[in-house]
Amino acid sequence: MLAIFLKTLPFFALIGTGWLAGRLRLFPAEATAWLTRFVFYFALSAMLFRFAATLDLATLFDPRFVLAYLAGSGAVWALVFALSRRGGAPPADAAMQAHTAMTGNTGFLGVPMLVVLLGPAAVGPVLMVLTLDMIVFSTLITLIITAARHGRIGLRMLLPLVRGIAANPMIVSMLAGLAWSAAGLPLPAPAAEFLSLLGGAATPGALFAIGASLANGPARRIGPAVGLSAAKLVAHPVAVGAAAWGLGVDPVAAGVMVAAAALPVAGNVYILAHHFRVAEERVSAAILLSTAAGIATLPVVIHLIPKG
Repeated sequence: MLAIFLKTLPFFALIGTGWLAGRLRLFPAEATAWLTRFVFYFALSAMLFRFAATLDLATLFDPRFVLAYLAGSGAVWALVFALSRRGGAPPADAAMQAHTAMTGNTGFLGVPMLVVLLGPAAVGPVLMVLTLDMIVFSTLITLIITAARHGRIGLRMLLPLVRGIAANPMIVSMLAGLAWSAAGLPLPAPAAEFLSLLGGAATPGALFAIGASLANGPARRIGPAVGLSAAKLVAHPVAVGAAAWGLGVDPVAAGVMVAAAALPVAGNVYILAHHFRVAEERVSAAILLSTAAGIATLPVVIHLIPKG
């Protein structure tokens, strides 16, 4: 347990370093935005392409894995949505809180951390979780908020959503890597070295950017954020773990799924909340609290899951 905590500590220390730089104004909000853009479009995309290009496609898609993650995540989503509505939140606000409770920082934190901690066997399951979060649940929250505000969903609203998904560099890089793998092409040595060098910037860059972004605004609405953080760090991994056990998912893949579900709230949830002007303060506070609490909770989850 202590060994796992010490292994995860450097990752959170990088987040803390970014937060400190942001608080001291050594790294202003504008710099954070550009660093995030570099990681998103270049470093992380290179890492994802390299992972996907060397992946065995036969081991990537497991219907039981997909169903278990959708069922567990959907259960948490529905529970938080129902509780939020019962508390008087409008449908759009309730949907955003539900989205916050089950969307982990898989891209910027999970991919770099879990592959290092859990080994190569974690690559396929982590990429699958990332894909489901981006395509299924990000689409769901967008459609619900759009329908809540406009009373309907038209073709004109769907086309920008489809274009946004298709232009997402993480999706594009994963699909390109999988296509390369399906073609059975080896990566030329110079290309592999280039991707390794550029992708190597993803981990420190992403973690530093997470911390710096957390320092850019004060946390408000702490009370509701505590419940959302608990749902993300506790209820979500428990729910997907129960679904994986019930559906007989491979124990190693199920363990990676549970670890991914135990990640703190993703920073891009705030981008959505800010874009739609929905529950911004609650989402921001939940990201901060869940990231801080994840220092203690994530090592426990990783300690409990089976290793391959």
